[in-house]
Amino acid sequence: MINSLIHPKQGDKANSPWFDEFLVKLLENRDRTGLTEMIREIDALMLTVEPGCSAAYVSELALMTPYHYLVTLESESHWTHVLRIDMNSPDLLVREVRVPGRGDIFRSLNEVYPIGAHKPNSRYMGEIFRVSNLHEVVEQQKAREIRFFNQDQIRKLELPGNMAIVKPSPYTHNIVAYWERPPEDIRVYALGNSIILDDVNRGYLQAKEIQEELGLDKLIRPIDHLATRVYSQNREVAILEYLTLSSYYYWGSYDIANQNSSTNVTKSIHYPEERISPAKVFTAANHPYFVNHLVGLPSPTESFVRNYGPRLHHVALEVADGEINGLANIDYVVQAIRARGKDFLLDVIGSREEGLKQIFSSASEHSSLIVEYVQRFGNFDGFFTKQNVAELTHAAGVEENLRLLQAESEAASPVSA
Repeated sequence: MINSLIHPKQGDKANSPWFDEFLVKLLENRDRTGLTEMIREIDALMLTVEPGCSAAYVSELALMTPYHYLVTLESESHWTHVLRIDMNSPDLLVREVRVPGRGDIFRSLNEVYPIGAHKPNSRYMGEIFRVSNLHEVVEQQKAREIRFFNQDQIRKLELPGNMAIVKPSPYTHNIVAYWERPPEDIRVYALGNSIILDDVNRGYLQAKEIQEELGLDKLIRPIDHLATRVYSQNREVAILEYLTLSSYYYWGSYDIANQNSSTNVTKSIHYPEERISPAKVFTAANHPYFVNHLVGLPSPTESFVRNYGPRLHHVALEVADGEINGLANIDYVVQAIRARGKDFLLDVIGSREEGLKQIFSSASEHSSLIVEYVQRFGNFDGFFTKQNVAELTHAAGVEENLRLLQAESEAASPVSA
């Protein structure tokens, strides 16, 4: 039987006795009932962008990531663009709302937050897990009081019909989906008609040509981790909920005290290589916003959640170890992409001596997601360094404050006749 508790905990962040107790109970139960064995890797990630934005966003991803445009699935109210690296890494499903003003549960999760409402359709949705026995996984999860969309709701939301989809988490606002796919079978999504859109394909091909000319295609590797931000009081329950829904284990937590924050990491029990099934990271403030004036610390993580809602903050991509013309690969990648007009929030931080270098891009105007690049050197076996995380968190907070001011200014401006 798999033992999800075999890995020693990393980090210096103290958890509550309640968390420690139920971490053991939940994972032991998950292992014993066979859920851990049945739930495998992340097969795909789903997100939605604003009407008219998907061609530009696919082009942006084609330059900045290893993803390739495969096909578009046409349904009544959405285009769903399937992006793929290969069958060893998760697909990316980029949904574009074709009908401006169309409302659904995912849009409503944006509309109550000041910056989230500014782009009501720009939202990361969640992960699709491959499972070996869909019926058994769903029945076991329902017995744990996990709530699923019914098939009529899935049809109305225009999501793939060959999946069981958990309703949005009250803690992360993300969904989790399951589907049964033998590992030797190709991924096929039961949704709409398959077409190739000329504008999407044209932008994709142009971006890939640039990427290959610059040699970035040989340096930028698949997704390393996905980082979700949640409210301070939901840190522990968000972690345990995800461990209940997945076959991940708790790697550990680090306290980023000077940014009033903690970084909490979960990883796949089945696949030690993140390119197959990315790590899932949860970031939360150490204190709620209303005591900031008492503790005298910045609170960029809590501010982000109050402005956007609980949601995915960034997608991190691995950069191959090595150097080009005396530059670490990550420095070359950032230099080349900056020259093509993409902004970054700060200079590359870290060093070979520390074991890794990292950087955040500015948030995409199309998806609101940040891209992180991370290069680990040599035998570095950690996940990050605390100083790097502190600098990245601070830089993201500065940009998010500017976006809030912009959103408030636009909301206060009189509507022209």
